[in-house]
Amino acid sequence: APADEDVLHGLRSEYCIQVTGTVRPRPEGTVNTDLPTGAVEVVASGVNVMSPSASLPFQIDERVDIDESKRLQYRYLDMRRTRMAENLKARSKAIGAMRRVMDRDGFLEVETPTLIASTPEGARDMLVPSRLRPGKFYALPQSPQLFKQLLMIGGVERYYQVAKCYRDEDFRADRQIEFTQLDLEGSFWGQDDVLQELELIVAEVVKELKDEDVALPLRRMTYAAAMERFGTDKPDLRFGMEITDLSAVFSDTQFKAFAGVLESGGTVRGINGGRLELSRSGLDGLVARAQELGAKGLVWMVVEEDGTLRSPVTKFLSKSETDGLRATLSAGVGDTLLIAADEVGAVAKVLGQIRLDIGQPEGNDELAFAFVVDFPVFDVNEDGSLSPAHHPFTDPGDLATLVDSPEAAISKAYDLVLNGSELGSGSVRIHDPEVQAKVFEVMD
Repeated sequence: APADEDVLHGLRSEYCIQVTGTVRPRPEGTVNTDLPTGAVEVVASGVNVMSPSASLPFQIDERVDIDESKRLQYRYLDMRRTRMAENLKARSKAIGAMRRVMDRDGFLEVETPTLIASTPEGARDMLVPSRLRPGKFYALPQSPQLFKQLLMIGGVERYYQVAKCYRDEDFRADRQIEFTQLDLEGSFWGQDDVLQELELIVAEVVKELKDEDVALPLRRMTYAAAMERFGTDKPDLRFGMEITDLSAVFSDTQFKAFAGVLESGGTVRGINGGRLELSRSGLDGLVARAQELGAKGLVWMVVEEDGTLRSPVTKFLSKSETDGLRATLSAGVGDTLLIAADEVGAVAKVLGQIRLDIGQPEGNDELAFAFVVDFPVFDVNEDGSLSPAHHPFTDPGDLATLVDSPEAAISKAYDLVLNGSELGSGSVRIHDPEVQAKVFEVMD
């Protein structure tokens, strides 16, 4: 109709319109399998503008790169983009899969209060002023910890909740003041019971989202092994490039930079970066990166065609040292070797991050899950004092070690990690008041 033609001529991008017509199958050869309605078409008989649209602040197109601050400012428009819509669907499906496992395994979903008294936790509390009691404040929970323990006392032996939590801390890429977590607790459970339940949840979520089977049980790695081999307690296991101790190779070295560190109780460690094929400026960039991370320096070596090592420091090394280095790092022609010397913690931090910088696989969608277990009970501070590595209510395991060598005590704490990120953490709680008192005594 002429009126409809006038409407059509006036349509602009992002107008919301109503089309009246007859639905029929698309002609053969015109079906669009990329669309949910791609098998049918509408023969229009009328059109009506439900809501016109002003010019948008950005184009709703997956191919257009949009500044993140603008996306957040116009979140309701950003959600129209396919990627964001798919993220919301995936989140909903993941939560549904978690609930299926929890409900099947006899867990009770309980909502706990979100206006609470302030309790000491890992970050600053978010506070809400009380209208009825001026000068008093509620705290928003950093976790439902106290309430779920009360539920255990009250006879709810298996609890879970998709919980809102709040922490007044600085923003990072993976940190914000409000977040949602799957929170669960079980009475009379050991560490293995918890990890096995988490494995079932992980498998169900991956099956729901990717239609892939996760091989169970998931890999387990001690904290000590993760730090020694990968320089971090949340290793990315999609690639090797493990950190290797080279102290034995250089035990009698005349190279002063290494010898001085070893004499003072430090370590020399390295990674085989593979065929990086970096220019001299690229290699110097890695040295600068290591220094940014707190290293005194970084030694690089490249294996030449004849098996010799090209590096500014090879003139200070003996043949037995270069041979031992190649053998220990399984170095082949073209490989780039990166070596750091310092105290153990500093070397782990530097090489762990350099490993991620040069080795993180692009486009690798493998899901490399792992549990990191056997965390230390305490961190040793610079002044020699002890502070809880996790929190002071974590089961410290062997009581004799806690008393005699608290810095060596191993806790029943665990993290679930995926591709270099921590997905969650937990621990077995102390239930014996004498053990709890002993932990506080050691901290004093």
